Amino acid sequence: MRNKTILLTFVVVLLVFFSQVQTAIGQSVVRKVITIQVDGPLTPSLVGFIDRGVNAALQQDAELLIIQLNTPGGSIDLMNRIVQKIRQSSVPVVVYVSPSGAMAGSAGTFITLAGHLAAMAPETTIGAASPVGGQGEDLGETIERKEKEILRATVRTLAADRGEQAIELAEATVENAKAASANEALSAGLIDIIASNLPDLLEQIDGRQVKVLDESVILHTQNVNVVELEMSFIEQLLQLLTNPNILFLLLTIGVQAIFIELSNPGGWVAGFIGAVCLILAIYGMGVLPVNWFGILFIMVAFVLFVLEIKAVTHGALSAAGAVAFIVGTLVLFNSIDAPGFPRVSVPLVITTGVLLSIGIFVVLSFAIRAMRKPVQTGMGALVGKHGYVVTTLDPIGNIQAAGELWGAMSIDNSRIIEGEWVEITGYQGNKVIVKRRNLID
Repeated sequence: MRNKTILLTFVVVLLVFFSQVQTAIGQSVVRKVITIQVDGPLTPSLVGFIDRGVNAALQQDAELLIIQLNTPGGSIDLMNRIVQKIRQSSVPVVVYVSPSGAMAGSAGTFITLAGHLAAMAPETTIGAASPVGGQGEDLGETIERKEKEILRATVRTLAADRGEQAIELAEATVENAKAASANEALSAGLIDIIASNLPDLLEQIDGRQVKVLDESVILHTQNVNVVELEMSFIEQLLQLLTNPNILFLLLTIGVQAIFIELSNPGGWVAGFIGAVCLILAIYGMGVLPVNWFGILFIMVAFVLFVLEIKAVTHGALSAAGAVAFIVGTLVLFNSIDAPGFPRVSVPLVITTGVLLSIGIFVVLSFAIRAMRKPVQTGMGALVGKHGYVVTTLDPIGNIQAAGELWGAMSIDNSRIIEGEWVEITGYQGNKVIVKRRNLID
């Protein structure tokens, strides 16, 4: 009986011990929450960044991914790619419109509703999701109706579990371009939470149940480790190329560098720099909503710059080219009114255009001076150069000049000993004529 009591006590102590160990292990595992900042109109680089954020949350076994969103919108194609990525994620995704003053405009509305939880900071807005053309223009009646119908069906699907009032508001953002404040969106059930900041958001969503891929998941966000995922260098570079001011500078540098290469052929640095700048600019223009008619003016400017090389007009064609370049840039970037995309700075364009014209005029001046200079080859190119005597001139011998050995004779038949410096004054037959170099030279 006593042995049984001892055995039972040992078993109980062992169970308590393993229970405490398991609890300690569970407490030592710190849950992770990944956050990413999505700020600005939708671009391919931002889509790639969101895609990388979802994958990172999956690979790092994060509790959830929080997308802090501030966007005026973007193309339907890019929006659909983001929505699909969020809805296919096996890690819960919370879309948080922040900070105060931010918006989830147009395509941002769909991205917010695609999240497994939708949250907004105070003084933020959502909506105005009516479709427009790729260059900000109104759509034709038939196309507009088609676009609105498919977008209304999409937004109904995303808001299906939020109630009738939320669905009505969601459809109104598409049909009537209606926008709502954070309080209005919460009242209608379009979003789940209003949170002042990230810690407040984490506190409010703790214990909430969300449906991820048709499975219920309870969020645990107390004492989590918040990790912010930064954009990579390539993503930042590609995002930078959606700034029209940067694109304009790249165009300017590219045109100037190519012009220098054409006016002074033989080098490769200027041509390489110009080609890289133009390639980057073309990529950016493929992302931005631009008026391609402006490219015609820029092409005319480039032709005028090239003609200045062939037919010297003392800067007249360069000035005309600069004007065409300025006009083309303004037409290219500023004739399109697309929400969320900045316009190119007019003072920057005018100042840079003037500097471009001056720079080309300076390059032309050097090029013209070089073209007017007599071309000399062979021994004629040695006149005026210096060398030193290798074999004593008495009066004929050899000198070293321009990296080569030349037969030489002294100009006055004088004797010039080995090692003395001489100046080449001319040539006769296959020998150069030299004189002693003055010490003051």
